[in-house]
Amino acid sequence: MSSAVRIAREEWRQWLRSRLAVLSFAVFTILLLVTTVLTTLDVQEARHLRLHQQGQAEEAFYSQPDRHPHRMVHYGHYVFRTPPPLAMFEPGVDSVTGQSLFLEGHRQNSAMFADARAEPRAGGFGPLSPAKLYHLFLPLLIIALGHGVILREREARTLGPLLSQGVTGAHLYRGKLLALGALVGFLSLPALFSSIAATALGESLIASMMLYIANVLYLGIWAALALSVSIATRARGVALGILSAVWVLTVLVVPRVGVTSASATLPTEGKILTDMRMNDDLRKLGDGHNASDPAFAQLRTDLLAQYNVNRVEDLPVNFRGIVASKSETDLTATLNAYAEKRMKRELAQAGHLAAYGLVSPYLAVGGASRHLAGTDLETHHRFLREAETARYEFVQGLNKAHIEKLSYVDDMNRNNGEEGGRRARIDAANWQVLEEFRFTPDSANERISRATSKLTWLVLWFLVLVCFGLISARRLTP
Repeated sequence: MSSAVRIAREEWRQWLRSRLAVLSFAVFTILLLVTTVLTTLDVQEARHLRLHQQGQAEEAFYSQPDRHPHRMVHYGHYVFRTPPPLAMFEPGVDSVTGQSLFLEGHRQNSAMFADARAEPRAGGFGPLSPAKLYHLFLPLLIIALGHGVILREREARTLGPLLSQGVTGAHLYRGKLLALGALVGFLSLPALFSSIAATALGESLIASMMLYIANVLYLGIWAALALSVSIATRARGVALGILSAVWVLTVLVVPRVGVTSASATLPTEGKILTDMRMNDDLRKLGDGHNASDPAFAQLRTDLLAQYNVNRVEDLPVNFRGIVASKSETDLTATLNAYAEKRMKRELAQAGHLAAYGLVSPYLAVGGASRHLAGTDLETHHRFLREAETARYEFVQGLNKAHIEKLSYVDDMNRNNGEEGGRRARIDAANWQVLEEFRFTPDSANERISRATSKLTWLVLWFLVLVCFGLISARRLTP
């Protein structure tokens, strides 16, 4: 048996003899297991529920009776974002961005039913996820157990005899690091379970394993840091104070500074002012409900000339439907321009915050986890874009039916009694314009590509701390 393994085994014996260490270890282990199981069950339930709701929304749309096509434009449709398999470990932005969208003509609505609305009832911390446990709280357990691994040898006056018996500082370092590595390996088993479970649900194996490795690396960074501080200091209080300060700075202070800096450096325009600008631009496009709006005068002239008729009543197509279609096209282009501007600014702010991952492993692992799980901001933006595409296509499909299946005269007389209303309805078979909507995360390669920079920072953090610890260990004295 090598000296490193013997040293690691002895370290574990010391931990198991400490009631405080055993109690802390047991509490965190139980909390990890319970949180992992409950989050897995919650995500599975949410997946089934949202798929069921999506099917119900489509069935409700298809089953509508004969009616005026523009009423169906306003009847609208719901789309739901099904959580990806790895959301059982890292919910990411899904808990704050909403899970469903109501699609209707002439509008782009915001996502609804964000889980974060429940946060005030949870004291502001929101639901406890495995990722939050790993990133926020497990470093504290590693600090508690690891800050004294070398200091205890000094306090017990066993460091001198060990070094005099041929156990070098490097041997001692490797043994203690092996003990902490075994601790990290044991604590990471629930994360491994989440990765395996996600793979069984259809997630890419490489994405699942990369997420697991990222979190092991993060815990390894704290283990290497705790060991390095234990070598460099000569008092438990000093070591614990330094490690606690590093935790506060990297986990609490730096992220807050990053958020504030991103907001100050890349400010966003307020919603009220943005809506005022957007509504002003939309008014210039004309009212798609009013075929007599001056904004469509040229369209009328061009159509009359194209079909060589003198009145819109003589057109072989419904002019009101053409106006609705043209209005929707112009309106959608304007809405998309504002939406893309907002999303571009959000990504810039997220990139600004992510840059602080160079000085905060917490930010680096959080970004990497969200990218790999498919619960990042980029994925949410893609959901919004795909939902908007679905909205535009079904609205324009209904406008096409409005143009081709309903005469202009019947359309204009739709409010003239019961008979007029009946003649302005079209067959319900025209509601089949709705395409099936099933949102899935990006490919594993694309998600890994987005996470590469954060993973690189984690690797660099770990290597730097290990190298620093080895150099310090070679100079170790009693």
